[in-house]
Order: sequence, then C-alpha cells, then structure tokens
Amino acid sequence: KMGNAESNAYRNHLSRFLPEEQTDIDGVFDTLSGSSGSSGAKNGKATKKTVTLAALQARQSLIPEQMTGRLYNGMRSIDLTGKSSGLSEQIAKEQFVIFMSNVLKGNADEKISIIMRMISKAEGPVKGKQIQEFTEDLIASVVHVLSYRKELKGWNLENTRDSASGVKALASQLLSELKLADGTKPVGPQLMEANFGPSVIEDWVYRVPQISIFLNVVIRQGLHVLHSLPDQSKDILNLVPSCKGIKGRGLASLFDIPSIIYINSHLPAELQHKWQLLFSSRIHGESFSQLCAHIVKKGPCIVILKDLDGYIFGGFASHSWEVKPQFQGDNRCFLFSVFPSLAVYTYTGYNDHYMYLNHYQQTMPNGLGMGGQHGYFGLWIDSDYGKGHSKAKPRCTTYNSPQLSAKEDFTLDVVEVWAVGDLPESTGKKGKKSILDVDPEAQAFLEMAGKSRQSEGLREPIEEDEDDD
Repeated sequence: KMGNAESNAYRNHLSRFLPEEQTDIDGVFDTLSGSSGSSGAKNGKATKKTVTLAALQARQSLIPEQMTGRLYNGMRSIDLTGKSSGLSEQIAKEQFVIFMSNVLKGNADEKISIIMRMISKAEGPVKGKQIQEFTEDLIASVVHVLSYRKELKGWNLENTRDSASGVKALASQLLSELKLADGTKPVGPQLMEANFGPSVIEDWVYRVPQISIFLNVVIRQGLHVLHSLPDQSKDILNLVPSCKGIKGRGLASLFDIPSIIYINSHLPAELQHKWQLLFSSRIHGESFSQLCAHIVKKGPCIVILKDLDGYIFGGFASHSWEVKPQFQGDNRCFLFSVFPSLAVYTYTGYNDHYMYLNHYQQTMPNGLGMGGQHGYFGLWIDSDYGKGHSKAKPRCTTYNSPQLSAKEDFTLDVVEVWAVGDLPESTGKKGKKSILDVDPEAQAFLEMAGKSRQSEGLREPIEEDEDDD
C-alpha cells in the first residue's frame, strides 16, 4: 500500500512538468545515473537507476564542489518511505523528480525542508553561520555558472571588480533579513550563533526572493535542466542586465557581478534589461564639465563612485539629469552602498530632494547631489571636481541612508555613470550637444567673463550601440 501512495505522490510531482520538461528531466537523470535511453523511465523500473555523489561531482565540474554536495544532500533528504529513516546514500529517480518539482515549481513550504538539508546535513535548527556559508556558496555558484554558460550578457570577470568581496557582501545583505521567531533581527556575532528553525527559514525564503531565484539559476543552468524552456524563467531573464559601452576599453567597472545583480533588482522593472556606460573618469577625464556633458538628457542612470579610502557607493536617478537650480526626480530614486557593505536606501517621504545638478551658478551650490539638502547631501560631487561629501547625522532625510563614504568630506577617486534601460530617442542623433549648447546661459556667462569654451574640441562621437554579448 505504501508503494502505491508513494507512486501517487511521485505522479503528482511529475504532473507539474510539461511533457517536454519531463523528457528533459529524464534525460538529465539518465546522464547522471550513467544509463542511456529512457527505457527505465517507466514506473516499474524507475527506482533501479540511482545517482551517487561521486557521479554528480564527476559530471558536474560546472557547479562548484561545495554546492554540488549541498544539492546532493537536498536530493537525498527527500523521504520516499514516509518513515524518515535517515538520508539515503544514492538518489532514486523519484527523489530526483520530487527535488526538481519542489525547488523549481514549489512554494516556500515545499522548498524549506530541502533548503534546510542543503544548509546542514543534520536535522533540526541551523546556525546563522551555516546559513551564511550556504548563501555564499549559492551566490558564488550563480556567478560561476552564469560566467561558464556565457550568460553574463557582456559583463565578465575581467571588466568588473573581483566578485569574492561581492559574494560576501551580498550574502550579508540577504542574511540581514533573517528574523528570529520573536520578530527581532540579530546582528553580528549574535546572528552567527543564533539557531533558526524551519518556520523562520521559510519566512526568510518567502521574503528574500533571491534565494529561490539563485537556486533556480544554479539548477537550470548548472545541471542544464529546463534551461531553455520559457516557463518560470522570467525572474531569471533580467537577473543580469546586458552591458554596453565597456567592451575593448581595458576598464574594470566599480561594480562586481553580485552587486550588479542586487542593484539591478531594485530598479524599476522596465529598466532592468540594459546598462550602458555613459561616463568614466578613467576614460573621459576628471572634469565636472565632462561629467555633465556625458550624462545630461540621457534618461535614468546610476552614478557610482569610489573615494580615496576605497568605499564604493552611489545613487539611482529615475529621470534624465538636467542642469537647473531645482531638485528633480521622483520617489523611485535611491542611494546605495557597494563596499564595504552592500545595501540600497529608498525614499522616506520626508522631502522630495531626490536629485540635483547645477553648474555655473553664482547663487546656488554647483555640483551633483542626491538626498538631504544643500550643503548636507546624502551624496554630493562638487563642481570643483575631486571633492564630495556624504552627510547623515544620523541618517539622510530623503533616503534614510547612513554616511556612505569613509569620511564625511571625501576625495574622489573614480566616478562612473551608467544609463539604465533604453536611451531616450533624441540621444541617438549625431552631433551630441555639450552642456554649453544645452545651457546657453552658461555659455553667455562664460563669454562675458572672457573664458574660452574648454569643452570645444573635447566632444566625442556618440558611441554606436555595439553588441557586447
């Protein structure tokens, strides 16, 4: 009777997959179990073929070893007998199918027992430190698998910051969402040593969608199962935006792959598919006029900078930058930190000081700012290029962000600006205007002062939208 119940459960899980998906899963299982053809895929012989850890590792050089072991523990934790007599050493076809069903198609409840066993082989609560190690392995595997499968869309490990610190930073950020049963969020050593039971982990997986999405990526792209079928891969589609404008420039961005994934997930959905480099101080020079000339009227963009102490931070501007003495933008703008910690700070509703850009004005501050107020911005780059500040005592009023730079008044090391989404129509036209064309007042003011137009001759042709993939 138990066998009958078991095959019913198995059939229920199997029915979640379309016929072509079932064929795909059969094929992967047959490959891993070392058999060919699907002669054994019928119910009668389904349990005869098994997959061992050694077989999984031998065929899975693609997924890092730590993660392969975790996937194996997840698969063998599936209890087919209803007696829970410990973990099986070999994985049966039913376990493989139910694992795929629960992880790829299941709800948080169905994923939890598997994720608990992927975090720790032992039953019972898990420690914060174990969850951190699991999360780091998961993120590192995503970067590794996407890089191997050439799914990074123009980004690569050469044109971005080293991902190792990004993996740790993103894991810490996701872990900061862990709540104890009483609703408190432990931090630091307390977090590492705290015990977390299944209900707390289930709540966390439910609230932090990245865990399920990352698991999906590792299984689909790593085991190469259901990877080409459109169902459910929408959340993976814009995980990494395509990258334009950095190819062949010998430049490594201030972003690393994990921070690109995290920051991109906070952008409005319609802007998540593409990033294009508009300005880099290492290419275009350390000049505020050049910065303005490259970013004005280019649609929503991300400003990221590094101070001389190595802190990396920035902001997302939801509207085209315009040179004017008023605040601009809307409540989709946010500030963020990439290093030493990864975090996004969204608007508080306290004021509408989202973004500000001014130049050549005698009465108002000249520079680029986001959040806070004049002289007291959450992020400020002075028009006297090289100086900036991030003031927050204790928090920026607009975005609730802390001080983002190492020192309140900082010295700039590198600035990059990325347009996100599709560039506005007018941008593609030949003969790009400089800021002096955009702002005739500034031009007249300079001429009255007897200053020559330094940006003449510095204008560069607009880059064709090259295909970096």
